Amino acid sequence: MTAVSDPSASPSGATAAPAPEPAGRRRRPRLRRWGRRLLIAVVVLLAAVTVFSFAYNAATAGRAKPPAGALFTEADGVRTRYREWGAQGTPVVLVHGAFESADTWSRVAPLLAVRHRVYALDLTGWGYSERRGPFDAAHQAAQLLGFLDAMRLDRATLVGHSSGAGVIAAAALKAPGRAAGLVFLDGDALDTGAGEGADKLRFVLRDPYRTTVTRLVVRSDWAIRTLYRAQCGPSCPRLDEAGVQQWRRPFQMPGAEDALWQMQAVVGLPAGRVAELARLGVPKAVVFGADDDVFSRGSPYETARRIGAPSPVIIPGAHHLSLVSHPRQVADAVLATAP
Repeated sequence: MTAVSDPSASPSGATAAPAPEPAGRRRRPRLRRWGRRLLIAVVVLLAAVTVFSFAYNAATAGRAKPPAGALFTEADGVRTRYREWGAQGTPVVLVHGAFESADTWSRVAPLLAVRHRVYALDLTGWGYSERRGPFDAAHQAAQLLGFLDAMRLDRATLVGHSSGAGVIAAAALKAPGRAAGLVFLDGDALDTGAGEGADKLRFVLRDPYRTTVTRLVVRSDWAIRTLYRAQCGPSCPRLDEAGVQQWRRPFQMPGAEDALWQMQAVVGLPAGRVAELARLGVPKAVVFGADDDVFSRGSPYETARRIGAPSPVIIPGAHHLSLVSHPRQVADAVLATAP
């Protein structure tokens, strides 16, 4: 009987071909190789960025000095820089907001000085004053009251711009007899937490990268002009080189970078505490730019009701920096309030 061969069987002496390897198994070594390469690239990039960061920080380590002829006094233990205008009339004290200084009032103050003695100080954490935390409403209000003592001002009309409204509110509540009047300019005095995003960034962005990022922004003319235009609007004068330097220089002072990263949220008070100002029997005013996009359209009216002020003054065409773009209208509102 003749045997029938199995066509699927290998010829005599031949080795059977190995079964093909599954596609998934072939891909794993390839993915591991790419993963290693990506990890190496990330490590190399991080090392390069770190080297650049240390080198850039060393190259830009020089710090600025206060302007020539700057005036200083001791206010609640803080070496405080200030400016003054006018020689007669009742005193008006101007308090700036975040990222500002006494110089931000340079267009409004001379208009007020026609009838008043006018002062503007740099709050600790900003401008050319000594950096000494905590940078909150209570500490800055104590500095403000200390400034009144240093200038021998028993009472003064207090004008606060943006977060400066929170500072004058805290000062008036702490020492009601020192406020002859209150003006909230582009600010509601509330601790709304508008800066809380920076709190999270502080824990994510560590040195040396934090210092590098800060200095890259501060040293950029484009960044300063862009932020200025966004907050000031089309009615503001264009920033020339001197104007850019006026905004930049305070952030290059010793301790300025550390102070900036120590600040938490926005300076202000709880709504219930601000509402206690309604019981303070002094002239009050609330003034806002009509196009201020930092606050809602209803904020000026809510703020006026909360502190017991008349209907707010709304300045057409003004954004958040109304004291720069519309100094005449701001001065008129202050003059109508100051005794």
